[in-house]
Amino acid sequence: MIETERLILRNYTLEDFDALYEIMSDPETMQHYPAPFDKDRTMGWITWNLDNYEKYGFGLWAVTLKETGEFIGDCGITIQDIDGEMLPEIGYHINKKHWRKGYAKEAARACRDWVFEHTSYNEIYSYMKYTNIGSYSTALANGMKKVKEYPDPKNEISYAYSITRDEWEKLKKG
Repeated sequence: MIETERLILRNYTLEDFDALYEIMSDPETMQHYPAPFDKDRTMGWITWNLDNYEKYGFGLWAVTLKETGEFIGDCGITIQDIDGEMLPEIGYHINKKHWRKGYAKEAARACRDWVFEHTSYNEIYSYMKYTNIGSYSTALANGMKKVKEYPDPKNEISYAYSITRDEWEKLKKG
């Protein structure tokens, strides 16, 4: 479990299905994906993350509001194919009812810190479709810089942002 000022990030449970489906089936939220998720794909997302916890010790975690316990999205670390390399990546989805409140930035920052405090990775990435301004704005806000732009059959063009352990340490020192 990761705790921030306003959020708690915890492992997914099957009870998160309905709240996650509301997010993943929404065309606006999923506009940067090939298509919104159906119920099977949403359940697959949860089980993929449960498997990732076992395999890697991390995955995407459920993001809940500390004050109310409401499930508002997910954020965490997965191993992703970024231009042909399998790399640790911070990803996030926040329910559109909670957009523009800084929750993705807060959750992603906590995950960035978790990676450098609990793993031996020397660099963490975020990648996204080139049209996903919200995602790359979040990456920039958390000290990442654009390191790659590449053709991607899934996204047409993807951008990759990253921060190294050394950059993070300098950032933490202020």
